[in-house]
Amino acid sequence: MAKVLYITGHPNDASVSYSMATGEAFIESYKVANPSDEVVHIDLYNTFIPLIDNEVFAGWGKLQSGEGFETLSETEQQKVARLNELSDEFAAADKYVFVTPMWNLSVPAIVKAYIDAVAVAGKAFKYTESGAVGLLTDKKAVLVQARGGIYSEGPAADFELGNRYLKTILGFFGLPSIEEIIVEGHNAAPDQAASIKAAAIEKATALGKTF
Repeated sequence: MAKVLYITGHPNDASVSYSMATGEAFIESYKVANPSDEVVHIDLYNTFIPLIDNEVFAGWGKLQSGEGFETLSETEQQKVARLNELSDEFAAADKYVFVTPMWNLSVPAIVKAYIDAVAVAGKAFKYTESGAVGLLTDKKAVLVQARGGIYSEGPAADFELGNRYLKTILGFFGLPSIEEIIVEGHNAAPDQAASIKAAAIEKATALGKTF
């Protein structure tokens, strides 16, 4: 039985968001094809994702200096414990599904905060004499992203920084397989929006059966 993290980074639901509608089609198809697998939905907009701030650094510093967890302030304990929980959960999973919109050429800030939470040395990667080495070499991921314009090719391709970042950091973690489902152009060509969405959902449904 595999454990799948279904990580959604959009404040709207599938009735409004093209990325969420496509992601929902994918995960429902996956569940049908893999009924014994465990799918955990991490709704980034409705869960506690601590920012790595001065309280987190203070808490980590106390622990690294040998002080006990009980010496941390209540807020430091909450944040440090939650970050540890998130990074453990990520490292223990077998598959990842990221669902994001393109915002300002990248992903929403909460998605970056989540990546910061799980990018932990000793869990996602390790340092060696020859440099950093990914530890998640037996995992796989699919990235679902909606973009109102066309960024997969043409003059705007170099400006796409969202999926490029996710692919880069997941590759840094050692993932050998990262697939994409892109919904794009629906704002640039609103008369084609329905067909663009339908094609993405069809692709997502098909990939969900084999992922």
